[in-house]
Amino acid sequence: MPLFEVETDSHIIITWAADDDAAVAVVSDAYPNEKVLRLTRRPRDTWVISKGALGITGSLDPCSTARDCLDKAQGDKLHAIRLYMSQTGSDLERSRKVIESNMVMGW
Repeated sequence: MPLFEVETDSHIIITWAADDDAAVAVVSDAYPNEKVLRLTRRPRDTWVISKGALGITGSLDPCSTARDCLDKAQGDKLHAIRLYMSQTGSDLERSRKVIESNMVMGW
């Protein structure tokens, strides 16, 4: 089954689906009020996110911190970014990248 990357107004969803229509249906079920902006069939059956490319380096474990912030913010991305900035001292751009990458990973 192919792997698809589906971008909406607020999310990038990675999902397996039989075809384009099935991938759109997965997104419609999860986010019925969002419009699909981009649909890409990935060339391989895995998805890799490079922490270095996202600017996530060092001894801090951004995943657990970001996931904790997402949990406290009940999935509200902007609130989670603010919490992450407050807890880690990271700037806005780094915090945004870390929170969004954890949202994509299914926090």
